[in-house]
Parts: sequence; structure tokens; C-alpha cells
Amino acid sequence: MTSLLEQLLLCKYKMKQPIMKEDMLKIIHPRYHHQFAEILKRTSEHIKAVFAVDLKEVDSTIHSYDLVSKLNLPNNGRVWVGRGLPKTGLLMTVLGVMFVKGSCAAEEDIWKFLNMMRVYAGRKHFIYREPRKLITRDLVTMKYLEYRQVAHSDPPRSEFLWGPRAHAETSKMKVLEFLTKVNDTVPSAFSIQYEEAL
Repeated sequence: MTSLLEQLLLCKYKMKQPIMKEDMLKIIHPRYHHQFAEILKRTSEHIKAVFAVDLKEVDSTIHSYDLVSKLNLPNNGRVWVGRGLPKTGLLMTVLGVMFVKGSCAAEEDIWKFLNMMRVYAGRKHFIYREPRKLITRDLVTMKYLEYRQVAHSDPPRSEFLWGPRAHAETSKMKVLEFLTKVNDTVPSAFSIQYEEAL
């Protein structure tokens, strides 16, 4: 039931249509209407973990909602103006890998982690489109990431660092909190990073 509601929320978001409570109730069996608040809460928690967006009530009189990026990304987390789903979750994941690895991460470490999430370089993804282009070009151009060749590496290797906008718009603690939600744990489980984030 939550996956169907999640699909509706993401579809409405993608189409730039208002998310209305009455529309949500239409896809929930009447037998479960009394559990609407709990179903909506679980759905919004999952969307927050995957996409790094919050479900916010925009107008309480007509019960309309919107998905709002946790970072100040232009277009509410979309890279392409007015199209697609928010990419904030991927950015937070990449920032998290860098944070866990130190201040930067080798490109192969980023892809090793993303491959576990079934996100592959060169393979179209239903949310992230072409993830390699998104990470190495779009997020770099927007200054959320820095992408550089490792000096004197043979064979040539590249690495990622936090970009100036990532430093300005989020914090190590927010990234750590995001990682712990995705991994269903608590920030102190990453003890070294937790101390650094404080």
C-alpha cells in the first residue's frame, strides 16, 4: 500500500501537480482510511530516505502537500528544469561515501557503493537517468561536487570532494543522519564520523 502511495506522490511531483489528500485516499482501500496518517508517515519516511526530500503540507485547509528538497538545490532537487525526480538522495549518498572515506573518495569507491544500490555508470537509471553524467558533470557544474584527477596516479584515477555548495548548504551531521536513515541505524554507529560531525 505504501509503494502505491509513493508512486502517486512521485508521479504528482514529476508532473508538477498538487498532491491532494483526496487523491491519496482514492488509492487506499476504504478499509484502511482510518490508518491514513500512519500510511502517509511510512511513505514519506521512505521517500525522505531515498530521495532526500520531505513531504510538507502546503495548505491545511485543502490538505495539499508538496515534496521539498532537504538541500537548496535549484528546481527542488531536480537537475533538469521542471523535469524528473529529485536527485538529492544520490547527492547525499555520494557526500556520505566521501565523509566516511575521509574528506574525499576515489571514483571507484563511489561506484562500488552505488553499484550495491543498483546504480551503475553508463546504464540508464529510472530516477537518475545516466548517473555518471549526473555525478561527474551536472553536480560538478552546480558546484556540489569537485571531480579531479589524482596527481601522479598510474593508471590515471579520479576522486571526488565536497564542492563549495555542499559545504554551504548541508553539514556533515545532516549527511550522517541521512546515511543512518538509509542504513536503519543511529549516527553514533559511525563513531569516528559522528565525533567529527559534532
